[in-house]
Amino acid sequence: MTATARQLDISPKTLHRWVSDYKKDPVNSFVGSGNLKPEDAAMRELNKRIKDLEEENAILKKAMGIFAKNQK
Repeated sequence: MTATARQLDISPKTLHRWVSDYKKDPVNSFVGSGNLKPEDAAMRELNKRIKDLEEENAILKKAMGIFAKNQK
């Protein structure tokens, strides 16, 4: 592994980590620069959806307060 890392001009630790990642998940090990594994992309999308819903909830609470003041 050390000789291969030297030929690729990378650290042996890096090559070892790549091999380890590949053994854990051969299909999604190397998704490419800027891309996410499907489960990570889904988690990011869910977190974004939660944030959007929290913002919508805050806006509705403010609107409720404004309308409640106007009805008094």
